[in-house]
Amino acid sequence: MLKERGVDVVLIQETKRRTLEVTLIKSIWPFDKMDYMGVDADGRAGGLLCIWHPDRFKVVDCCGSRNFIILSSISGQSFECSMVNVYAPNDVGKRRQLWESLKNLKISYPNPWCMGGDFNEIRFLSERKGCSRRDRGMNDFNELIDQLNLVDLPMKGRRFTWCNAQDGKRWSRIDRLLLEMKSSWEVQLQLGWAGFRLMRKLASLKVSLRRWNVEVFGHVEAELKNAEEDLHVLDLVAEERALSETEANSRREVRGLVWNLHRRKESLWHQKSRMLWAKCGDKNTRFFFSI
Repeated sequence: MLKERGVDVVLIQETKRRTLEVTLIKSIWPFDKMDYMGVDADGRAGGLLCIWHPDRFKVVDCCGSRNFIILSSISGQSFECSMVNVYAPNDVGKRRQLWESLKNLKISYPNPWCMGGDFNEIRFLSERKGCSRRDRGMNDFNELIDQLNLVDLPMKGRRFTWCNAQDGKRWSRIDRLLLEMKSSWEVQLQLGWAGFRLMRKLASLKVSLRRWNVEVFGHVEAELKNAEEDLHVLDLVAEERALSETEANSRREVRGLVWNLHRRKESLWHQKSRMLWAKCGDKNTRFFFSI
């Protein structure tokens, strides 16, 4: 499958191996040329492995720990990016420490991030089914995604990525791929006289703003809808009986998430209103009355 789809980089979590043998890695990678970086497992838990094609993905810097590997690289001809392979701890406190470490490392690795792996955390209550612990650390994870300007790529066909094999009743979406939305203005390199460069940059910015309207603004709307649905479910339960301690904590977490998402939505509408005022003047009022 890797060869058929022309995969340049593979991120693997939970190798569960204290040592990574080259023969094992070659059995995974279908191409002749190969570079790799791994983190050994702690006993039978954890372990990370990154494999890449050195002609298509040139690593210029890297760092790692027990829970992550960062590969600063040049992909293709000139695209500079950082691939981040993550295996987050099960403990919520240790996960919070991991999130803080990644935020701090962003300063040293400023290129756009592509971060994937097993985060051992959900973003919404709807991403977990049949599990008693539903809310711990959810806000911390969403805060990480917001601060790093990451976009959560949606899944196709499936809702969950993990299932308890013993009874098949517990499901979660704890694995995902997150992409950074880099400023189009910053990454554009235009040649020519000053006015021409400005014109090209503005044209590129216009395209990016249209994409931002769909991907970022629409993404907030989807997050808010999911959070409000989760809160509605808990409110219905609260009307029927007293909530358990876990359910009460979940309700408190989700209410905070709904409030934060409403604030983000208001901020985005404010930005839209300023853009429309600059373009349409008094027509801005008509825009809001038509909503």
